[in-house]
Amino acid sequence: MIEILILRRENRNAKPYWQRFTYEPQTSDDTLASVLTALNAREDLQDADGNPAAPIRWECSCLQKKCGACAMVIDGRPRLACGARLSEFKKTIRVEPLRKFPVVADLMVDRSVMFQNLKELQLWFESEANGKDKAMPIAYQSSRCLQCGCCLEVCPNFRPDGKFTGMASAVPMTRVLAQIPDTQKKEMTKAYRLHVYEGCGKSLSCRNICPAGLDIDEILLNSNAIAVWKRFL
Repeated sequence: MIEILILRRENRNAKPYWQRFTYEPQTSDDTLASVLTALNAREDLQDADGNPAAPIRWECSCLQKKCGACAMVIDGRPRLACGARLSEFKKTIRVEPLRKFPVVADLMVDRSVMFQNLKELQLWFESEANGKDKAMPIAYQSSRCLQCGCCLEVCPNFRPDGKFTGMASAVPMTRVLAQIPDTQKKEMTKAYRLHVYEGCGKSLSCRNICPAGLDIDEILLNSNAIAVWKRFL
């Protein structure tokens, strides 16, 4: 039997509180996502003290570590609930919503600032992408970003209302920089320097946090080479 401590909040204006639940693992492959699903499937959900409890609000989609929807803070570390196996933890697991974004309810947060940044930085192709062979590995790696927000959660420089947009925009920007023609790089490199390079403190706290396993060092090196040192691929 394990205990799940969940930081709950009825809505963004309500006071947060901790609520404790118990769960008996069914298989060795049980994840936190399967626990949350099982708890909400109970006909009359009760906490560990026998008190009635409202369904736990959280987000999920693929449950295969491909979409990033179930990102939350688990035992102090941002991760995907579908990738957090119970066997990795002790008998008590603390679960909280991501703290860099406004809470909607319980473990649900509003991550729209990430997508707004992508729009403001105009991270799309206006013409056919550059198909240079040496640009493809970094472009492919950058395309694997889940936009989950885990990297922003641990970044000491990112604030939702700040100029620095963090790796959540730096990674897709790397893909665009690697593939657009050199004649179109001027505005994109200017945006990269302003919203990424000048704001990054190089702490690399995001280095080992990415659920997709992106090589942050390589991505930054390639982007800096293109946008700052003008060594185009």
